[in-house]
Amino acid sequence: MPEKQTAGRDLLGEFAPKFAELNDDVLFGEVWSRENELSPRDRSMITISALISGGNFEQLSAHLQRAKKNGVTQEEIAEMITHLAFYTGWPKAWSAFNIAKEIYKD
Repeated sequence: MPEKQTAGRDLLGEFAPKFAELNDDVLFGEVWSRENELSPRDRSMITISALISGGNFEQLSAHLQRAKKNGVTQEEIAEMITHLAFYTGWPKAWSAFNIAKEIYKD
């Protein structure tokens, strides 16, 4: 059984309870659980690509940790970021690599 996501409630539950509910129950509880349509590994790779493309680095660390748990290797992350550099911009790739190095340093 997949791990229940509680980050929304933990971080925003009192301030924005509806957003926290949608984050935990809908996005992670319903969308991420549709493993017959896309594996968690594939969802991680797609999500990381979207975050890098949008320059949303605040969420990147948590999703890189999730990707690592979902079986995305350091080599695959490095290749993804290298590939994305040509489509999203060199500075975004540098920023993403700095975060990825910390997550995959083990």
